[in-house]
Amino acid sequence: MNELSVPRPNDLDAYFMPFSDNKYFKSHPRLLARAEGMSYFTPEGKEVLDGTAGLWCSNAGHGRREIVEAIQKQAAILDFAPTFQLGHPLAFEAAARVADLTPKGMDRVFFTNSGSESDDTALKIALAYQKARGQAQRVRLIGRERGYHGVGFGGMSVGGIGGNRKQFGTQLPYVDHLPSTHLPAQNAFVKGQPAHGAHLADELERLVNLHGDTIAAVMVEPVAGSTGVLVPPVGYLERLRELCTKHGILLIFDEVITGFGRIGNHFGSERLGVIPDMITMAKGLTNAAVPMGAVAVSDEIYDTIVNGVAGGIEFFHGYTYSGHPLAAAAAIATIDIHVREDLPGRAKAMEPYWEEATHSLKSSPNVIDIRNFGLIAGIELQPREGKPGDRAMQVFRRCFDDGLLVRVTGDIIALSPPLIIEKSHVDRIFSTLADAIHKEAA
Repeated sequence: MNELSVPRPNDLDAYFMPFSDNKYFKSHPRLLARAEGMSYFTPEGKEVLDGTAGLWCSNAGHGRREIVEAIQKQAAILDFAPTFQLGHPLAFEAAARVADLTPKGMDRVFFTNSGSESDDTALKIALAYQKARGQAQRVRLIGRERGYHGVGFGGMSVGGIGGNRKQFGTQLPYVDHLPSTHLPAQNAFVKGQPAHGAHLADELERLVNLHGDTIAAVMVEPVAGSTGVLVPPVGYLERLRELCTKHGILLIFDEVITGFGRIGNHFGSERLGVIPDMITMAKGLTNAAVPMGAVAVSDEIYDTIVNGVAGGIEFFHGYTYSGHPLAAAAAIATIDIHVREDLPGRAKAMEPYWEEATHSLKSSPNVIDIRNFGLIAGIELQPREGKPGDRAMQVFRRCFDDGLLVRVTGDIIALSPPLIIEKSHVDRIFSTLADAIHKEAA
């Protein structure tokens, strides 16, 4: 048990909070001071059941002693080592352990510090690859409406969430978007993958006809999380893979959320039966104990870039903290837990119970759609007139005060619990959430 006592701060002004209503929070603070297993605890000691694995990331639950001890041990041995023209053993071991989980033939791993950095890195790798193979005209990057690929200018440009872009003016040039796969008229309240929407992948043919052979890569989430849990229609990803191969375009899966067991396999590509050319990851890689991200690339991409240069640096990109010793130690310990406890298998076994509990909210007031896949759920609420997002935010606040952490995106409640969840936790999550939704019915 983590016994650290954390006092409530008496001055909240200094911290410029991310993705937050700073004014509201600092007048109505809700703080987390400790975490263990399936729960957080406030500074006053009140338990808050974690229905979101932090931010989709603490898949093995909180306070795992094996990860803590690995970080402590490594900090005493080697606190930092540069990885430009140098290396340290744990970075190579961590990369090999990641490669053990990725699809066959995707055995090269580039380390970053976050999902945002992973996505920007993958886009740069795509451009470098196309140039190295003699296709330097391929500079265009394709994303998808309602896609989320972090907050760097690359991922933000390829992403398709307007609210994340409107403050920042000019985005990257040479970017276009596929349509969203969200078809509520045909697919509302579907359990798992919806039947309608595979045809939307054919929009890539239209973009190829428009842009010619200038497209370098397409980046999509296998299951879109931050935009409100959008599950791919049956056949959609298969068709996208087919078209990318046909036109010499790289397919990048953003698996920052779906990686490391979230939908019942090591990676979403395995569950969905579609192998991309690159996979971006973060979050569950270290159980969020230390920031770390990564990009797994196909051997063919790596070999083309590295062998395309006679000597010297082949890829002019990297971060000071790429493969940081503490992060590498955390990743190795996390993967040990992931494999030993079969977290993907636990998620898959719990999925039917989770699905039924999720759809039990169908008759709740103002619920207009429910979407689920693996241990992810999105419950969409009817917005209040003239106050988009207000109803879901009030549900979020009620849930927290009643001892449950949920995630809000617009008027959608998103859930993604630690993969160690038990049926009693599922029951508690949906009972508390149902009560909060009913209380916000007006």
